[in-house]
Amino acid sequence: MELSQALPLVRRGDELAWEFFVRTFQGRVFGLAYHYTAQAEDARDLTQDVFVRIYQNLALVPDESGCLPWIIRITRNACIDHLRRRKARPPLWDLPADELFDLRSTDQNPEEAHLAAVRKTMVHRALQELTDLNREVILLKEIQGLGLEEIAAILEVPVGTVKSRSNRARLELAQKLCAAGMGG
Repeated sequence: MELSQALPLVRRGDELAWEFFVRTFQGRVFGLAYHYTAQAEDARDLTQDVFVRIYQNLALVPDESGCLPWIIRITRNACIDHLRRRKARPPLWDLPADELFDLRSTDQNPEEAHLAAVRKTMVHRALQELTDLNREVILLKEIQGLGLEEIAAILEVPVGTVKSRSNRARLELAQKLCAAGMGG
């Protein structure tokens, strides 16, 4: 089934189309939620919340071209709400960043897996040090693969701002990674 075929069925509440829809977008929703929260459990909960919100508003699901930006906007808003609530009620303890990643792989030897985990942790930490807008631009453009116009619409800023922020964000991220010993 193609997304363009599934969307009218999703809007009408077809269960198989809904399952296809969720499977199509759940990885992206989880990935974005994880980048915002840095907690796998929170990202899973937020992913479920996002799809509940979408299901409650099936008639509002846009056409194929507008579907991904719409879902990302819902995910972003859910994440921001979650982070605001978390700031109001800070957790009792924080997990070390090393425990956030489970990179077991049958394709890599232990040394390669360790180096990949270290790199991923360093990139994640560097992303967390970016300003909120720069981090969002990197997440939406580089990780989610959205275009400048879509990002501008989601962030409600001009396209020119997204372009300049994208360049600044990439430079800032590169500087942080170099300072952490990941350069070159």
